[in-house]
Amino acid sequence: MTADELFKPGEWLDDVTGPRYVRLRSRIEVAIRDGMLPKSAPLPAEREIASLTGLSRVTVRRAMQDLVDRGIVVQRQGSGSFVSDAPPRVEQTLSLLTSFTEDMLRRGLSSSSEWLGRGIHMASPEEVMVLALSSGESVARVERLRRADNRPMAIERASLPIDILPNPLQVETSLYAVLEAGGNRPVRALQRISAVNLTDEDADLLGVEPGAAGLRISRTSYLPNRRVVEFTRSIYRGDAYDFVAELRLADQ
Repeated sequence: MTADELFKPGEWLDDVTGPRYVRLRSRIEVAIRDGMLPKSAPLPAEREIASLTGLSRVTVRRAMQDLVDRGIVVQRQGSGSFVSDAPPRVEQTLSLLTSFTEDMLRRGLSSSSEWLGRGIHMASPEEVMVLALSSGESVARVERLRRADNRPMAIERASLPIDILPNPLQVETSLYAVLEAGGNRPVRALQRISAVNLTDEDADLLGVEPGAAGLRISRTSYLPNRRVVEFTRSIYRGDAYDFVAELRLADQ
């Protein structure tokens, strides 16, 4: 598809609700997703896009900046804008307790998993402490590589008391869906996020170079009665995730 065809005004611009910069951003995203704009493909200059679409330079600049912020487009000094050859960054809020499957669905991405392990195991000292178990008790473990639109995004290792998840094989897609069906969906959680350099094993699973930057997230989730229901340790690609939190003044 030529630039004239891609940016020619039509239904995508005229018959869709929402700000015009969002419509332009979505037009480019769809073209990238459908392969009309392949990885590393150059994009027209903002001035040319404005001329082709009839939009203002300000509108075009805002759409492009959104794409750059999300890692979908990269800008190279003196060369212009290009479709990124890296996975798009996913922005995840820290104010909502959601599963990976739910996060990807809200962003219009398809989620999938590669199982690394599911089963009942003797609890480690850390699991005993966090899940408030007795020494010698067992836990259910669910370990998998999470993908978004078939791109590896995170390694997730969840541990749960066996009375909460007696059969880990029940988990086929969303762990939280299984917990909700059993009346055990957590209602709040504490997360700790730290920067790490990925081990050779984790880097291989995530498709990046050993030692690349990553994020380690430990999440402890609770039922309404304050019982710990889930202890999850995850490793996220550092080049694929942005975690966002809204901050307020203490007296607001």
